[in-house]
Amino acid sequence: MKKCHLALTITQWVAHRLTMPMACEFIFSAKDPYAVGLIFDAEGEGPVRWVFSRELLAEGLTGMTGDGDVVLWPEYAAGGQASLWIEVGSIHTALFEIPAKPVAQWLATTYAMVPRGQEMADAEWDELTQLIT
Repeated sequence: MKKCHLALTITQWVAHRLTMPMACEFIFSAKDPYAVGLIFDAEGEGPVRWVFSRELLAEGLTGMTGDGDVVLWPEYAAGGQASLWIEVGSIHTALFEIPAKPVAQWLATTYAMVPRGQEMADAEWDELTQLIT
């Protein structure tokens, strides 16, 4: 099975001027090619996992996207540095700032593994059919 991981240290914005570094990991599996997982490793707490569409992540690198529990948008700073902002949650939200360049490079690797439009090319249709009968 083909998998792709990216581990990063990101910034959680706890309050307007209060930030906290946090480890996170992006996960992609060719077995579920429409989805990406994002695991936040809060020290002292269990890891928190969010799963959302790979397409949503790709769109979030170029413009504001998302509806409901996951919203993403880019921010470009002087000097070419770019950040990807991710807000998760519905009632109590959490806001994260992530360096965009490694995420974009990792995302390109996932599309090299399973190109856009080819997500169902390796589906085991006989197995899937048996599950619904």
